[in-house]
Amino acid sequence: MTFITDLADQAVILPVVLAISIALLAQGWQRGAAAWAVAVVATFAAMLVLKLTFLACSHSFGTPDIQTPSGHVAAATVVTGGLAALLLRRRASVLPVAILAAVVVGVSRLVLGAHSLPEVVLGAMVGLAGALSLPLLAGQPPSGLDARKIAIIVAGTVVLFHGLHFPAEAHIRATAYRVAHMLAICQSDDVRL
Repeated sequence: MTFITDLADQAVILPVVLAISIALLAQGWQRGAAAWAVAVVATFAAMLVLKLTFLACSHSFGTPDIQTPSGHVAAATVVTGGLAALLLRRRASVLPVAILAAVVVGVSRLVLGAHSLPEVVLGAMVGLAGALSLPLLAGQPPSGLDARKIAIIVAGTVVLFHGLHFPAEAHIRATAYRVAHMLAICQSDDVRL
């Protein structure tokens, strides 16, 4: 399960996102590259806000099963579903591909005890929103787009970076703790960040 979950670690996802952006630009699809960047950055930003909010205030919301929504699931869902949106000529394939990525990575996160089911579902919903926005933002791919080249670039990037880990969660947790105390929000005697 660690092998699967590591595919969605930020140490792998961020280079993949950059490689896809460069590959789209190199093939002359500026609108696709811009849509890709907007959808992925918006998804990551939404996850960051959710993580900070739930880490600081989950006790105030009455949601003890949601401490830190799954960024791995959101990232896998938006990147995999987003690739389907950009590279496949049939837009109907976006949803099943994104859901499959969410399920596979989500199960790995549950089995490893990294997240609860509500945290995985929340991450999947955010990732799906990002993936589904891509066809609307990007429009139709140009006729000369070589999906095989992009797939090879993605595969090579994954192989190169797989197994590396970016300690984003620790930094997010520390930031949530500092912000909650600095702004005196969502505080109670039983808060344990």
